Amino acid sequence: MVAPGLATAASLVAARSAMVIGATTLDLDAAAEAAIVALGGKPNFKLEEGYHHTVCASVNDDVVHGIPSDRRLGAGDIVSIDSGAIIEGWNGDAAFSYVIPDASRPELVAERQKLSDVTEQSLWHGIARLHTARHLNEVGEAIEDYVESQGTYGILTDYVGHGIGRSMHEAPPVFNYRVRQKGPDVKPGLVVAIEPMIVLGSIDTYTRDDDWTVATSDGKAAAHWEHSVAVHKDGIWVLTAEDGGAAGLAQFGIVPVPIP
Repeated sequence: MVAPGLATAASLVAARSAMVIGATTLDLDAAAEAAIVALGGKPNFKLEEGYHHTVCASVNDDVVHGIPSDRRLGAGDIVSIDSGAIIEGWNGDAAFSYVIPDASRPELVAERQKLSDVTEQSLWHGIARLHTARHLNEVGEAIEDYVESQGTYGILTDYVGHGIGRSMHEAPPVFNYRVRQKGPDVKPGLVVAIEPMIVLGSIDTYTRDDDWTVATSDGKAAAHWEHSVAVHKDGIWVLTAEDGGAAGLAQFGIVPVPIP
């Protein structure tokens, strides 16, 4: 699963490079698709019934599953891009959020940037716990504990992470919060997509009229970060990070190990 992971990572880099004021979310979609195709892959989101794009592009109060359109990005927008690639029947899935600078509204930008930073760091706390966990649901404990330590944020409970492999969405579920069950054992061969979705306000959401886009009910901003992570006999490897997760895991003293 290394190849589709790297293709997914490349698609997010391409989308980020295209993310400027005035660009449309369709522009980001096209950039992501070109990056995947250049590495010999295909967009796996297009294999989802009824979905016809490479990425999900969610802006401001849209949390996940936003459909790319001719909507133009503006200063101060927080944009979440979720992408995935399939190569030789194996899948990758990852997401990031980015706040477009706006010098005229520094407080808004700071608030949204902290939201994105908290979400990203909660992801790395979850990945770090996966490295030592005996049971998968310890990941959610780590994510929730970190988010709660950072202030008053909401962790979506209606949408969670998932296993990934021959299909983009597989068992088991990967919770972003504490649950009573322990979950499956963490052992070599487990590959999961960890994806916290954090909001500034209420965790209540609704689906827009396009039947895809999930938005916050109170109109407050959301962020979404995700990586696909493999557990193997020698350690863990973040498949959708170009460095295997080395930079993100360094703060925990964890060195990811390439898959043999």
